[in-house]
Amino acid sequence: MTILTYVLAFLVAIGILVAVHEYGHFWMARRMGIKVLRFSIGFGRVLWSRTDSSGTEYAFSAIPLGGYVKLLDEREAPVDPALVSQAYNRKPVWRRILVLLAGPFANFLFAAVAYWILLVIGTPALKPVIGDVTADSIASRAGLQSGDAIVGVGGQAVATREGAILAILDRLMDGTPIGLEVVGEEGAGSRRELQLDIAGDRRALTEPGALMSGLGFEFWYPTVPTEVGKIVPGSPAEKAGVQLGDRVVAVGGTPVTDFQSMVKIVQPSPGKTLVFAIDRKGERVELPIEVQAQREGDRMVGRIGIQPVASLAVPDSMKTIERSGPGAAVGRAVEKTWAMSVLTVRMIWNVATGDVSVKNLSGPINIAEYAGFSARQGILSFLSFLAVVSVSLFVLNLLPIPVLDGGQIVYQLAELVKGSPLSERAQALGQQIGIVLLLMLMSFAFYNDLSRLFS
Repeated sequence: MTILTYVLAFLVAIGILVAVHEYGHFWMARRMGIKVLRFSIGFGRVLWSRTDSSGTEYAFSAIPLGGYVKLLDEREAPVDPALVSQAYNRKPVWRRILVLLAGPFANFLFAAVAYWILLVIGTPALKPVIGDVTADSIASRAGLQSGDAIVGVGGQAVATREGAILAILDRLMDGTPIGLEVVGEEGAGSRRELQLDIAGDRRALTEPGALMSGLGFEFWYPTVPTEVGKIVPGSPAEKAGVQLGDRVVAVGGTPVTDFQSMVKIVQPSPGKTLVFAIDRKGERVELPIEVQAQREGDRMVGRIGIQPVASLAVPDSMKTIERSGPGAAVGRAVEKTWAMSVLTVRMIWNVATGDVSVKNLSGPINIAEYAGFSARQGILSFLSFLAVVSVSLFVLNLLPIPVLDGGQIVYQLAELVKGSPLSERAQALGQQIGIVLLLMLMSFAFYNDLSRLFS
């Protein structure tokens, strides 16, 4: 059922975002006086179609992994002389460029609308309050302390953990110290400025899951006692003889004082056998338990199948809601979409230059997992996921690669400068180069997916 959820969520996401992208091309083509022959969601054999009064066919096709808009073009097939004026190739260069730009900018607009909806409804989030700080780490040397709340990164105000992480990652790519503004537990009077000085390999911090541990701090989470409140049937814990009410006091010889500290030992240990020291009604019992490997997002983690008695209650003081009125949300939504676009461009550039780990490239497997996970969290989470992917499509489609919209725009600009279209040979060569580049990019992304899946 989990795999089915991931697949369905992925197909829904692709269907929505491709429909938005292709509708941008379709809408602009009609405004530019270009005849649209077909607007298809999916590729391959047509499963259903309808033709309107202008002769445009709307279709759903068998392979739901994309879509396309087919325009009237003399270079692709003979054109009725009466319709020649509506052919794409007969239109001025500036009109063709507008049609090409409309697809990516439809994705930008979709992301902005999604963020506007999230801001108007209100998105629950956690405040960026610091929990544990690792001794002799970048964070501890900077003076970051448990209980500090991050209120600014590099001069940019932040109010949520997601905002703080994205801002830190953005500054990390600058190659300069990362400035933090924090407020201590005492309140506004304890506001101070810190600098995270990162010496050595910054690229290692950009690997998935490495940023927080590399900097040496974690965000605050409520403390939960190690008393066992539930045991999963058939789990390693049940097989080893763990009982309800047992209190774990040590794992693998390391004392644990709360459930989180136990999880920190168990999660990185899939497949290992750890000795759990248990306080059972005042008697100490030691049980060897083989840690089970389970997938969580893009990595394998250890589980033994127990849950605590206490629930993970987060006090209201640690919660916040990102919310704006309908009018103010317009500016904030556009600003957030633009900021995400700039960050995506910087990430792509830094991956190309080797300053950011290539492991950040995600393929269809990882995207499907995120789609499924966000869908299971609710409609707002899924909408946020769609906004992020839509921003990525906006940026990626504007890259100057011939098989993408950005590459086709380069062709149109070359024609504008040259005074005539590029030769078929030059365009074919560009297409071949573009396909090779895309295949290389997809190969890296797919390799990363498989590495995460089997690591």
